[in-house]
Amino acid sequence: MKAINKYVTLLVVMVTLLVACNGNASVTPTPEPTEEAVALPTPNVNIATGPDVETAARAYFELWKSEAYPEMYDHLSRLTKDALTAEAFEASHRDTAIKLTMQAVDFQVLSSMLNLSTAQVNYQVEYETALLGTISRQTIMNMTLEDGAWHVQWEAGMMLPELAGGNYLELVIESPARGNIYASDTSGNYPLVTYEDVVTVTVTPGGIEEGTEGDMVSLLAEIFMRNEDSIYEEYANVADYQYAIIGDITAEVAEQYSGRLTAFPAIGLQSFKARFYHDSGIAPHVVGYVLNVPAENLEYYQRLGYTGDEKIGYSGLEAWGEEYLAGTHGADLYVKDLQGQVLTKISEADAKPAQSIYTTIDSQLQYWLQQSMGDNIGAIVVLERDTSKVLAMVSSPGFDANVFVGPYYTSYSIAEVTQNPDNPMYNRAAQGVYPPGSVFKVVTMAAALETGVFTKDYPYYCDSLWTELDGWTGKDWTYDRGFAASGMLTLQQGLMRSCNPWFWHIAYTLWNDGYHTAIPDVAAGFGLGKPTGIEIPEFAGNINMTPSDINEYVQMAIGQSTLQNSPLQIANFMAAIGNGGTLHQPSVVERIGLMGQEPVYQFEPTEIGQLPVTPENLEAIREAMVTVIRNPAGTANFQFSSNYPWNVAGKTGTAENPLGRSHAWFAGYTFEENEDRPDIAIAILLENAGEGSEMAAPLFRRIVSLYFSNMENAGGIMPWESAPYIPAQPDEN
Repeated sequence: MKAINKYVTLLVVMVTLLVACNGNASVTPTPEPTEEAVALPTPNVNIATGPDVETAARAYFELWKSEAYPEMYDHLSRLTKDALTAEAFEASHRDTAIKLTMQAVDFQVLSSMLNLSTAQVNYQVEYETALLGTISRQTIMNMTLEDGAWHVQWEAGMMLPELAGGNYLELVIESPARGNIYASDTSGNYPLVTYEDVVTVTVTPGGIEEGTEGDMVSLLAEIFMRNEDSIYEEYANVADYQYAIIGDITAEVAEQYSGRLTAFPAIGLQSFKARFYHDSGIAPHVVGYVLNVPAENLEYYQRLGYTGDEKIGYSGLEAWGEEYLAGTHGADLYVKDLQGQVLTKISEADAKPAQSIYTTIDSQLQYWLQQSMGDNIGAIVVLERDTSKVLAMVSSPGFDANVFVGPYYTSYSIAEVTQNPDNPMYNRAAQGVYPPGSVFKVVTMAAALETGVFTKDYPYYCDSLWTELDGWTGKDWTYDRGFAASGMLTLQQGLMRSCNPWFWHIAYTLWNDGYHTAIPDVAAGFGLGKPTGIEIPEFAGNINMTPSDINEYVQMAIGQSTLQNSPLQIANFMAAIGNGGTLHQPSVVERIGLMGQEPVYQFEPTEIGQLPVTPENLEAIREAMVTVIRNPAGTANFQFSSNYPWNVAGKTGTAENPLGRSHAWFAGYTFEENEDRPDIAIAILLENAGEGSEMAAPLFRRIVSLYFSNMENAGGIMPWESAPYIPAQPDEN
């Protein structure tokens, strides 16, 4: 039976193989699906998508462009943060920015490669630099996916490929000599600031030999062109073993006086080379001064290409003209390895010499006006009438900028300037703003005429007291001085007499007639309450363009209330009155350039407005201002003799001061119309000095006399002098 079964099984296998090999064998067809057949569902494929790597890279680049280093650090991978602190990360970027003198940085994504949890972004970085132009490189950013976001695997090659592997940048800077500052062409371009061999002159009180002090002081007064009392004061409170600095002179001057100076054992001479402000500072508030780069601004200047140990302009033209006076630094940028070996030079730039600034300042006029101020605190501004070039700008007290550069000046010497309660570093001419007092009556007269409510011949009785405004009685200056009332006056005569009741009446009438802003509108048109545009710092002052009530309006009419104006602004509108109505932008810069070469800047008068006054009304104002000086009843007539040789127009001013005595003003202009000597406009302000006609008007007389006599006529003696430029002793006053 086993054998039979074996054969049966073999037979079945053979039959099956024969059927499979027979191509003609019939195959039962697969039946077609019927309409009732149910279709299989579409497969649902889920593919997880990660954040876009290029978007993440661009977000990082935006932070880099704004130098948001802490936020950039937040985007770094965990592995990077483990190896690099936030402080080191930021320091690396800042150091690179400094070495590149980077001003801005930009990026462009070029391509990217993506794996499951890592990515690589190829990008171009472009640095705009101060010294080396544009530096562009292609480099890569490696990124890793952490917590569902891309993070940067940072290394230094991302900033520049050359920095990979611990390499670093070294910038070698060549600094040109700082440019000079000179006085105007008309004063022979006298040097105001130059780089010189300098000698500091000192006195050690303990070394003064008996019987020699008078001769020693006389010699120092001669050398420094100062009065002897000021020399004594320098060392009066100094211990015998200490020295007092008298001042700085050039080595050339020291050589001229060498034998006489060394004859006095108490006199010390200390030599050095530095930036030197001549004559102890001519126009120091215009010229300004230099200081070491402040620590808080060090990186800013380093990224401009400074080494950081230079002195930079800190005020006045020294600061305004820094880009010209500093020149263009030269630079060589190297890549070094960890051993300090140079691998390559990335870029280089040649140094370019500094430019010099030629000012509009008349050095002689400026010097003698500085000597004319005595102990008065205040300011003088002298402009060329038809252009507003500044011929002199005096702020008193002044200061000697050499204290900031001379190596032998002590912190005490510097404190005498910087901590002086009289604030000698404050430019009262351009930054000082004060109530203008009666010089503002020129503006009020213009408003009165322009509204048409008044004419130049309109009559008004100028009494000593004014009672038109209910609840308040105003006093004319004649009342306080014990003089008789001025009586019936035309509007022009009201300005000549500076009659307060006349101008209170103008404001009272204009207000009641609906002209509530006529006076401030005209004041704004005269350039008050806004910057003049001069190169050095200034304050705009204040005009209330919408007076709150008639009381404020009445006080505004005589230059009080909330009015605050600078001597520069007053001088500028006086120039416009004198030249026919054109306001110019004041300037202290004549030209900029290298001597003998085409200047990079040349002054041209810049018109900034026209006075809002018709020619007829302007002429009425000019006529009235002449009578202030020429008419025997004019408030300044007693300061100008009948044979005073120059044609001048002016206005006195005495501004009430709630903190003390009144401020003394005088402002005006000349009309010589001399082709060889341009006419000038002047404003004078003396703080707490009293009457403008008594204190400021004499200075106006001196300025005009000096200017038109080529500095030969001092214009008489000032109330505080015993002789021209010599302050009177207390008993003489």
